[in-house]
Amino acid sequence: MTTASTPSTLTAEQAKNDPLHLIDVDHVRFYVGNAKQAAYFYAHCFGFQVEQVSDLTTGEREAASYLLTQGNIRMVLTTGLGKDHPAQRHVQLYGDGVKDIALNVFDAEKAYERAVANGGESAYEPIEYKDEHGTVTMAGIKTYGEVVHSFVSRSGEYELPKVKKGGVFMPKFRKYENFALNEYNKKHPCGLKYFDHCVGNVELGKMNEWVAWYENVMEFKLFKHFDDKDISTEYSALMSKVMSSGNHLIKMPINEPAEGKKKSQIQEYLDWHDDTPGVQHIAFRTDDELHSVAELRGRGVDFLQIPDSYYDIVWERVEKTLKEHGHDSVKEDHDRIRDLGILVDADDEGYLLQLFTKPLQDRPTLFFEIISRRGSQSFGKGNFKALFEALELEQERRGNL
Repeated sequence: MTTASTPSTLTAEQAKNDPLHLIDVDHVRFYVGNAKQAAYFYAHCFGFQVEQVSDLTTGEREAASYLLTQGNIRMVLTTGLGKDHPAQRHVQLYGDGVKDIALNVFDAEKAYERAVANGGESAYEPIEYKDEHGTVTMAGIKTYGEVVHSFVSRSGEYELPKVKKGGVFMPKFRKYENFALNEYNKKHPCGLKYFDHCVGNVELGKMNEWVAWYENVMEFKLFKHFDDKDISTEYSALMSKVMSSGNHLIKMPINEPAEGKKKSQIQEYLDWHDDTPGVQHIAFRTDDELHSVAELRGRGVDFLQIPDSYYDIVWERVEKTLKEHGHDSVKEDHDRIRDLGILVDADDEGYLLQLFTKPLQDRPTLFFEIISRRGSQSFGKGNFKALFEALELEQERRGNL
């Protein structure tokens, strides 16, 4: 989900004829087993500010939620306070994971009505959260698996520009005071700026169905397409199509397994995700890949181990591509890139640097990607083989290849 550093300049009046015009990623909500402990993990390992909380102390009786921020990234970690809360069922079936990719719009109710008219299935009807400070309106539609897209519109003190400046997220949230890691993280930033994209894994044979869903319901367009010739090794393969909102603000790659000699990473995900589609990984954009990866490694983040042989051939390939298209060479220190195990790729628009974490929990499901773009708007096609080989080594260690 690429989110620009500045939101859309369309006014609400101009957007009346386009209810699904997306302004920004409002937030991504995770359902987790213990939100307080998960907040500490993401603060310590990834440098997030534990900004606000909604819990028993704020009058919320059903769930505890923590708002984590970094740059223009907002993650909400939610755990149920009773056995019947849907977060508890979600965690039991799938482990910690992404439940809601919430999108900021001018009018949540109109966006919801348009998506439903386009064939979307309602997850929940419009709800208004209101107090003397303002209003947050939310409405949701179902996408693949049990993932939801909420539409969010805000007014008064809850407007998104005010939230970005530290304003209260929504009613029943308060500032999370005296969290020691917040001050540490300000002094030792990880440099994560905003969501770049969010990848969903779906069942074999279902990718085109969900591509059509994003085209018809969300009014997205096909941005990129990779088949099993692009993404394969001796043992496994996958196919992927990247869907993009009309303004290219939001990018949602969709993966499905492809036939191979052994089990693909997508099938492994599905096996450990109760045979249910879901979010495989979220990519965070940084302006300085080397600094971000070095800082994250120092905090204990586990990244995939890239084989040394990768660096024996990558530079010739990348520099040749850049030269062919009239772009400057990779400016980052090559030796430092190798030392940090960072992947490099180039295309007709420039180059990118990227690296993937190992799964964030014991189940081999959700992970993060750290990506820096120097012109390239692709997804590291030239790295797929090396990446898959690294993933397969991890799968073999888990006994899942």
